[in-house]
Amino acid sequence: MFTGIVQAVGKVREPEKLGNGVRLTILAPELGLGDVHVGDSIAVNGACMTVIEVNEREFKVDVSAESLSKTTGLDTFGEVNLEKAMRLGDRVDGHLVSGHVDGVGQVESMEQVAESWRLVVRAPRKLSPYLAYKGSITVNGVSLTINKVEDTALDTLITINLIPHTVEVTTLKHLKAQDNVNLEIDTIARYIERMVSLRDDDALF
Repeated sequence: MFTGIVQAVGKVREPEKLGNGVRLTILAPELGLGDVHVGDSIAVNGACMTVIEVNEREFKVDVSAESLSKTTGLDTFGEVNLEKAMRLGDRVDGHLVSGHVDGVGQVESMEQVAESWRLVVRAPRKLSPYLAYKGSITVNGVSLTINKVEDTALDTLITINLIPHTVEVTTLKHLKAQDNVNLEIDTIARYIERMVSLRDDDALF
């Protein structure tokens, strides 16, 4: 589990073809890799990955073809948001995040408004039931609060306000219209939708 609070920005150094997937070498000295071991989980742009090699400056992960088909930005060079798995007893400053990407959204706009930035993302229609005003959403591994929801015939537009600190310490600063982003819905919303969908099924209760 994660919190969606990015701990460092790493750089993909060497994407290597690995069957139908890829092996990534991620340079991340600022993440603090001294306590990271082979087999540990690290969220890379919101996708939970297993460390297969690590030293004090970088680590490697294998990204399967399945993961590549469900995410964006994990098979190219560039900066990525990183977060180590949380420990029991850690503060949850964001929200509970599983690191399992639910869908790929597309940036509609990213513009500065006064000292902040307004990010508008088109989310896939299948995620619409889980998106709510003042609810939580994870965008490329960053825990954010939705400020506006607008359903259309094909998708859902969500508007998010980004404070300067978030823009400064994450890769969200690079977003522009038409960019794809990894989205993960709120875990609690997922369970509520499931319970509501079954509440009229007398056979289950």
